[in-house]
Amino acid sequence: MPDDAPARLAVARFLSLLFAALAMAPALAHLLELPNKIGLPREDYLTVQQIYSGWALLGVVVIGALLTTLYYVIVVRGRRRAFAFALLGLLCLAGTQLVFWTFTFPTNQATENWTVLPENWAALRAQWEYSHAASAILNMAAFVLLLLSVLVKEKS
Repeated sequence: MPDDAPARLAVARFLSLLFAALAMAPALAHLLELPNKIGLPREDYLTVQQIYSGWALLGVVVIGALLTTLYYVIVVRGRRRAFAFALLGLLCLAGTQLVFWTFTFPTNQATENWTVLPENWAALRAQWEYSHAASAILNMAAFVLLLLSVLVKEKS
């Protein structure tokens, strides 16, 4: 029976990097728009927030990144250095979920997904924007760590 370990490793690497990159893209969009949005007046901010309608579907990509990276971590568990980088990448991806469920999601709930602005809207805006910035940094760290796990040479 042929050893399919090299093929399994290649597929795991590809899928993990693909989904990590796809998860990073919208996160970086949030980070890059932050300086232009953070000071907008109330009504302008509410209008601009409507561009995110439907972005919840990107949760599929996030789940894909978590699952494929978990699979990659399992596949490289016998390669010490690659495993360490991959595991750190997975932890960064998991960290994005901690940030989302702790800070972003409650803000979405309080604003009914930015269809209403309560009195404390400015504080909610800051929480929402900066939680997305933190997630973008974690997503980028995850992607870089996964790249390092692919590029690292194991000691003989």
